[in-house]
Amino acid sequence: MSKLKDMPVNGLLALYAGTMEELRDRGVVRSSNNPVGDIAEHLFCSAFDWRPAGKSEKGFDACGEDGTRYQIKGRRLHRRNTSRQLSAIRDIDGFDVLAAVLFNDQFRVLRGALIPSEVVRERAKFNRYTNSLRFMLSDNVWNDKGVEDVTEMLRKAEATGDQTPGGLDSPGS
Repeated sequence: MSKLKDMPVNGLLALYAGTMEELRDRGVVRSSNNPVGDIAEHLFCSAFDWRPAGKSEKGFDACGEDGTRYQIKGRRLHRRNTSRQLSAIRDIDGFDVLAAVLFNDQFRVLRGALIPSEVVRERAKFNRYTNSLRFMLSDNVWNDKGVEDVTEMLRKAEATGDQTPGGLDSPGS
């Protein structure tokens, strides 16, 4: 890490850009945005063999073999920002299950859950400014009826992904 401190700002940004391109080439990310959401999608699809939805699909990010529609959200916790608020949910009727994961500051899985849409409806708060629902992935969510803790499955997918290139666009994912 000390080598990073010696790099000029433009060098750090070039390193970030190169890293994002490599993650895209490996199929881990699909966009050029903040990678948290794409990494969450990659992990869930890898762990459960879900089929990623097309970019034009509204309300869900992946489908299970049985037709279940999954909205996938991730949140990276950091010492400078420990908020567990997930990104906006714009279509509560567009998915059956919310697949959510918390990452540490190094993008490692802390905790993951499959949350029925009914639980999301009960817990989410409407935000008039963004015309969307806000959902907090607090620890007590794991105690709600129907919520499944999938932390270990995500960690296994994470460990496999650390060893081999490939991702959302590779066969079998």
